[in-house]
Amino acid sequence: MKKKLLATLLSVSMVMGIAACGSQATTQTTDSQTATENTQTADATTSTATTEAAAETPVEYPAVTFMAIDFNSGASNTGDYAEQIMQQLEEHTGIDVDIQWVQNDVLEEKATLAMQDPKSMPMIMTWNGSVTGTVVTAAKQGAFVDLTEYLKDSTKYPNLSRQNADVAKSLTVDGKQIGIYRARVLGRYGMSYRKDWADKLGLSEPKTIDDVYNMLYKFTYEDPDGNGQNDTIGMEMTSYTGPFDIMQTWFGCGNGWAEVDGKLIPVWQQEEYLTALNWFKKLYSEGLMPSDWASRTTDTWSDGCKNGENGVYIDVLDGGRRVWDYFVNNEIPSVVDPSEFASMNLLSNIDGKTMATSGYNGYFTLSASTCDTPEKVEAALTFLDKMCDEEMLDLTNFGLEGVNYEINADGNVVRLDSSDDSLKANYAGLNQLVAYIPNIDSALSEEKTERQILETNVKADAEKYAVINPALPYLINSPTYASQGKDLDDKISQARTQYICGEIDEAGLKAAWDDVLNRGYATIIDEVNAQVQ
Repeated sequence: MKKKLLATLLSVSMVMGIAACGSQATTQTTDSQTATENTQTADATTSTATTEAAAETPVEYPAVTFMAIDFNSGASNTGDYAEQIMQQLEEHTGIDVDIQWVQNDVLEEKATLAMQDPKSMPMIMTWNGSVTGTVVTAAKQGAFVDLTEYLKDSTKYPNLSRQNADVAKSLTVDGKQIGIYRARVLGRYGMSYRKDWADKLGLSEPKTIDDVYNMLYKFTYEDPDGNGQNDTIGMEMTSYTGPFDIMQTWFGCGNGWAEVDGKLIPVWQQEEYLTALNWFKKLYSEGLMPSDWASRTTDTWSDGCKNGENGVYIDVLDGGRRVWDYFVNNEIPSVVDPSEFASMNLLSNIDGKTMATSGYNGYFTLSASTCDTPEKVEAALTFLDKMCDEEMLDLTNFGLEGVNYEINADGNVVRLDSSDDSLKANYAGLNQLVAYIPNIDSALSEEKTERQILETNVKADAEKYAVINPALPYLINSPTYASQGKDLDDKISQARTQYICGEIDEAGLKAAWDDVLNRGYATIIDEVNAQVQ
């Protein structure tokens, strides 16, 4: 979108002054005076016309092409106000951006195809999740701009230069930062539980692993819903095994990897790992989690808590809050006081530990083949930096004031497009252009419920206890992990599931560990620690 900067350079008073000057000639004016005035008027007219013509000349912004994820089935940035919103975005950033929307399920395929023809690569490319072997290989071949020195410039890039150094290391290949992460809350994981169930059974907020076990047992066997039937199970669980990863940290396990005696090792080589698995095995054998958890599909995750089958939910804290929202929105009565709604409590840690997120989900790379001059690199980085400004966070989160939202007397956002998908489509998807550095949320927000306030506070507290994965910066530079890591990690996870469910014994579990070591994990461990040294 090319912009024209149109300006009225002469005020009404100036125009009137010129007109008045021409009307003040008298019969006593000499021919020379008249000639002079006519010349001055002609000069002024010529100057004004020249200036106005210059003002009408379009001033072109630097152009940037951007491959972005479309989660809206082709409806991202569409509708009556889409052009107006895009114009505001481009005027703020000073960049003419050409967005190539790509469906998430074909993103990797599209990106791979683009890399096969380097000159066709968008200047900015979006990648989902964490760094893959494909990206590492491409980075080693010089596919992406080294951003290391650029992102130190706090004058040009006041937002991006404030990136979290530890998170940024996860996007470093051969000592070069090849991407800009899309920030996420570090302290997002925790434990949530039915507070009304706990209150009915006289249970206080759990602090230790033993407290959690006691809660799970009583939620299973002491009729927490008071219906006189044996129809409750302590913990929510499906084939998604993330809760095990979180609970392992309570026992002193690392997050994927841990530093032990100055060496980085995968957590399944820690003594605490087997201790944690034996505890999970106990929960399973005593019926404190669903017996068919391993075959329950992940799309049913949280259904057990919502339907009153389970009372403990271990995953992202916003997931626990959404279960609470469900109780309120569907008027599910509390088992303690039916005049109130059922509720959840959210916990930041157990025994002073929880699992940290990677600090990001997805990232942007700059293509070396199309960002092939310092000016083009600067244009791309300028766009990404300015998209993190408060104004752009507001625009991409809420759309246009007066169209999509208004501000109430308390300074909170009131959405006007809640029931109008066509209005929401005007700015839908534009949040996919934002790195959220240094701020994930804008100051502008909707009025928060008691539930949302608790979630925010608990997440902030969880950061103090969140165990990070110390190997992340090194795993992406391990050639063996890039080629075999996912398959080997899957085998470790499968063995954990089999052990918990009693399909293999401890000897079988350790045999599985030995097998993955022989298949390549010993090399991965060596490659990681060689980088550390």
